[in-house]
Amino acid sequence: MDPARKLALFEQNVVPHLNAAYNLARWLTRNGPDAEDLVQEAYLRAFRSFETFQGQDGRAWLLTVVRNTCFTWLKKKDDQSTVEFDEQMHSAAGESLDIESQLLNEAALGSLNDCLAALPLEFREVIILRELEELSYKEISNIARVPVGTVMSRLARGRKRLQQCLTGALR
Repeated sequence: MDPARKLALFEQNVVPHLNAAYNLARWLTRNGPDAEDLVQEAYLRAFRSFETFQGQDGRAWLLTVVRNTCFTWLKKKDDQSTVEFDEQMHSAAGESLDIESQLLNEAALGSLNDCLAALPLEFREVIILRELEELSYKEISNIARVPVGTVMSRLARGRKRLQQCLTGALR
């Protein structure tokens, strides 16, 4: 494919989905600046491998690239993270929170954003793709590389956890 045609097709099929790409990356990483960097990296990867795009839905194809880029980054970040010993947290006094701190923590979970951010990654991912990006179960299945039944199960479990969190029942 000649470079000018490749660029024109890329701009037509992929570039319009920048907001969806950022939205997914933001929710997966829980960090705006990291999401911006990862979306930029995902767009570079998508452009380099645009020959593999077979004319299907450009948004779903791009979100697959964004998801894979984010998961690779998250795995590297987890591998590199170290846990510092916090004397206060690990002491006997730090084991039980006072009632005021407990109430403040529960109140912090009261907003939808906080509850979404608190979800495990596999639930957060499918909820974002379904509810915010309005993708079909099949599209989510293709992006996440899991069966449609798994997508449906994760959505149901994720929605239940969100509901519990929003009503203060999630512990």
